[in-house]
This record gives sequence, structure tokens and C-alpha cells, in this order.
Amino acid sequence: MSKNKKKPLGKPDGKPIPKKAIIKKGTFSRLFKYIWKYNKTRLIIVAISIVIASIGTVLASVILQQLIDNVIRPGIVSGLSSVSQKLITMILFMGSIYLLSVFASFIYTRIMANVTQSTLYRLRIDMFDKMETLPVKYYDTHPHGEIMSTYTNDTDALRQLIGQSIPSVFQAGLTMITIVIMMLSYSIWLTLVVLLVIFVMINLSKKIAGGSAKYMVKQQSSLAAEEGFVEELIEGQKVVKVFNYEEEGKAKFNKFNNKLYRDSKKANTYSNVLMPIMGNMGNIMYVIVAIVGGILMINNVSNISIGGSPYITLGIVVVFLTSVRALSQTVGQTSNQVGMISMGLAGSSRIFKLMDQPSEEDNGYVTLVRVEKDEQGNLIETKERINHWAWKHYHKGTGLTDLVELKGEIVLENVNFCYVPEQEVLHDITFYGKAGQKVALVGATGAGKTTITNLINRFYDIPDGKIRYDGINIRKIRKPDLRRSLGIVLQDVNLFTGTVMENIRYGRLNATDEQCIDAAKLANAHDFITRLPDGYQSVLDNNGSNLSQGQRQLLSIARAAVADTPAMILDEATSSIDTRTEELVQKGMDNLMEGRTVFVIAHRLSTVKNSDAIMVMDHGRIIERGTHDQLLGNKGVYYQLYTGAFELE
Repeated sequence: MSKNKKKPLGKPDGKPIPKKAIIKKGTFSRLFKYIWKYNKTRLIIVAISIVIASIGTVLASVILQQLIDNVIRPGIVSGLSSVSQKLITMILFMGSIYLLSVFASFIYTRIMANVTQSTLYRLRIDMFDKMETLPVKYYDTHPHGEIMSTYTNDTDALRQLIGQSIPSVFQAGLTMITIVIMMLSYSIWLTLVVLLVIFVMINLSKKIAGGSAKYMVKQQSSLAAEEGFVEELIEGQKVVKVFNYEEEGKAKFNKFNNKLYRDSKKANTYSNVLMPIMGNMGNIMYVIVAIVGGILMINNVSNISIGGSPYITLGIVVVFLTSVRALSQTVGQTSNQVGMISMGLAGSSRIFKLMDQPSEEDNGYVTLVRVEKDEQGNLIETKERINHWAWKHYHKGTGLTDLVELKGEIVLENVNFCYVPEQEVLHDITFYGKAGQKVALVGATGAGKTTITNLINRFYDIPDGKIRYDGINIRKIRKPDLRRSLGIVLQDVNLFTGTVMENIRYGRLNATDEQCIDAAKLANAHDFITRLPDGYQSVLDNNGSNLSQGQRQLLSIARAAVADTPAMILDEATSSIDTRTEELVQKGMDNLMEGRTVFVIAHRLSTVKNSDAIMVMDHGRIIERGTHDQLLGNKGVYYQLYTGAFELE
């Protein structure tokens, strides 16, 4: 039964994907707490540096006003020589303030670079750690390309948010507050003029930036959907070539790409027009302040200020003009960050959504331990690596612990299961595999064979019925210990980038080279491995694409052999191996299976003839059971399959 029922990658029809396009409430607060947790001292230094940089800008303007009104203008009347010392002192003081502001800006930008990268570093670790705890079901229902997009596009958007947008907005807010306070101290009339224009600018930028933010979020969603589609097509490129799917693939890709193009174009159109509009609005404000200030100054209109001059002076007008320029640039830069902030928060929301996924539940308390027997035959736990196992069972009621010898007896009782609600896959499955038996499951594709092995491994938990392992409900067994006792060879082989030796050792990380080689010999993989350019040190990449399908399967069997588990599951383990190789592998597998409980899923009925019990499945039910000879004697479905009256689908 195939369980890979992935969700659709998204609608490439121009409509947003609602769940991904929403920024979850509280995302910024959660992000800030996450950053603060690991960077308290750095953020305090950054805040102080930004305050110094912002105040320095205002102080420089104040000194400029004093320089014009109290030094330059009197110097023009009485001669510059009379004020030269004061002029030099004030210029040096102003220069010092500017240098201090530059130094403060340099400090906080350098620190924020470290804060940004350290935050992303920890986020990637936390995401990966979380992914390792997620159940198989999560990966079956989410496109892999979309998951990868969280590591790439979303973290990159977060990098811009932390490293650029947040400091810029914080500094802009402080700068605007200090500039407005300074303006009020000089002239309330001119301040009202500035605030009126600023009000128009903010509302205009809010409207434009809002559109940019909306499409920035959609852009992230469309990008993830496109990457999911591309990853899926790359993974199935052989199928694409075999069935001449190139043109259809291009057509579907174009739909996703067009959706991304439309969202990106709108997002960047809004974003790109914002700065020119804000810049021109700033120029208009500059002209208005110059005209109004000039009129007030020429006509000696009484000034209203907080502790300032009774009249508008040239120095005040100049200060307002420089402040207006700084203020308009600040508003423009802040508005320009809205899109980046929205995109960063959308990325953060998607990252936290992954981190908030429920981890695989494991309430088991029975563990697997190595044991040895004393002279009386009692089991004693040992740390020595011997091939004798037991379940360490702690009884909560009595507080006692006992050891149950691992024999490999697996029993399914009245098991029902469905991947999707109301679409039952298994119906009232009951059977047993006694210790050391070889139990075969045969039947058409979709009959539920692989589903049973998934349930034994607890990749999925059953709502009804029980699965017992040596008399213990597998829900009581810790999942790592349960899976450590079950070697598995899957039909779909996954090889990882690394040497052949490393891929075999994946079955048991502390296995020696000799043990890996013995396992390869047992699986009859040793001969072809020694013919590789570097033998066991030959590097595999791209899922072992430089090997044949049969060779990849042999490595998978060797990996299971080196794991040396008490029970094994062989899911079409010889499906990709030719008949001659199958005979060799079968001999090795017989040695491997000796003394172990083995569940075999097979289409080739020739591979299950020597099984102790054969279960014939159809549409999630067991319709026949018995040995090979018994089932042939019954002349039922198995007999018809074996004699070719009809074939497995």
C-alpha cells in the first residue's frame, strides 16, 4: 500500500495559498524573544549605539544653528577674525559628533551582522533537530521542495529582516522622535508645517507599502510552491524522459513560474515606486519649509517655541531644512522596509510553523538491552556486545523491572487502519509470526502489505486493535528500541553521499570495517564492490546514481545485515535484482534470516515458497493463509497466482 499521498503543491492559477500567505499573530514578538535569548549583551550594545547615532544627528543640527546665528552672522558684521577661535572650536565639536555617530553606526552594523548569522545558525539547528523528531506522516504529506524552501528562501528573508530592517526601523523611529522634539524647541509653526507634510507622506507610504507587503508574502508562498514542483520533477527525471513528459512539465512549470512572476512583479513594483515618491515628497516639503520659513523670518513674525528664539532666524530655517531632508529620508527608508519586514515575518511564520509541528509521540518505557544467561538460565543485563537481547520492562504498578527475552514473536490482533479518515486501508487484520518464522505477505499493489510493516515499525499508530512484540504491546516499547530490533530492507533504496563503506555502516554506526565487509559478503555485494574504482572507499553521490538498481539494492541488504537485528522486514528486497543474482542473494538472505523472525513482502512468489506462513491479502484483508503447499492444495487465489491463472497487478 503506497502511503505517499502528498498534498497538492499549490494552485498556480493566481490565487494565494491561504495557510502559507498568512503571517501568524505574535510572530514578531516570538522572533524577538528568540533573538534576545541568545544575544542579550549584543542587543543592548546595539541599542545604545543606535541611540548615540540618532542623537548625534540632532546635536549636529543644533550646533549648526548656533554656528550660524551666534558665530557666522556676528562675524560678518564685526569681522571673522573676532570669532575665528569660536568658529574653529564649534566646527571641531560638530566634526567630533559626526565621527561619534559614524563610529556608533559602524559598531551596531558589525554587531547586527553577528547577531543575524548566529540567529540563523541556531534556527537551522533547531529546525533540523525538529525535523528529526517529526513523524513519517509529515514527510508523506508535505512536498520536500517546500520544506527545503524553509531552509533557503525563508531564512534568507529572515536574514534581511534581522540584519537590515529591524535596526533601520529602530534607528528611524528614534531619529524621527529626536528631530521632532528639536523642531518643537525651535518653532512650533514650522514644526506644524513639517508634521502636516509628514502625515501625508506616512499615509501615502502606508498605502503603497501595504500593497508591497501583501505581495511579498504571496511571493514567498509562490516561491515555495515552485521549488516543490521543481524538486519533484528533478527527482522523477527518468520518468519524465521515459514518458516524454518534458513539454507537459514545461507547461506546468510555466504556470508556477507565471504565478511567482506576477506576485514578484507586483511586490517589487510597489516597493520600487515608493522611494522615488517619498524622495519627491521630501523635496516638496523642503521647498514648503524654505518658503514658509523665509516669509516668517523676513516679516519678523513672532515665533512660538519651547525655550527658543522669539523670532525665526536664518539659523533656525537652515536647521529645519537640514532636518526636513533627514526626516524625509528616514520616512522613505522606513517605508521601503515594510515589504522586507513583511517578507521576513512571512518567512519567520513558516519557520515557526515547521518548528511547531507536533513531534512523533513516544510514550514507550520498555527498552531493548543486551543480556546474557547465568548458570541457572536467568537473564542478566550486560554491556558486552553479544547477540542476545531482552526487553527491559518496568512495571509502573509494582515498581519492579523484569527482562523478557527477545524472541521475535509478533502478533497482530484485529488491526484496523486508515491514512485518511473514513478510507480504511486495513480491515480486521489478525495474524502472528512466531519466533524464528519467515512470514510472507503477498497480494496485489494496494492490498496493504507495506502498510502492515509501517505499523510494526510504528511509523503510524493504529486506532483499533493491538500489535504485540514478544507479548508486549508495541505502544509500550520506546520507538528507537523497537526499530533497533527490526532490520528493514525497503523497495525504494536510499543511499547517501559518502563512501560505500559509510553507506553500509549506516546500519550500525559503530560497526568495524571487517563487520561491514562481512555484511557485504553475506548480501553477495562484496564482488561488485571490489570491482569499483576505489572499492569500499568509492564515493557515492546523487543517491548512488553511478550504480545499477540491483547494486543499490544489494548495498541496502548489506546495510540491514550489518545492523544484526533480531527481526527483519524485507519489503520487495529482491525486486530489482536479476534472477541469477537473486539466487545468490537468497542464499545470503537465508543465512541472515536464520534464527530471526522475518516478514517478507514479495511479488515474486518464487521467493516466498520456503516461508513458514504465507498471507494472501486483497483490499486490506487477509483472504488466505498457510504454507506454500497448503495454499496450492486449497487451489484458491494463491494457487491461481502461482500457476499463472491470473497475475498480481
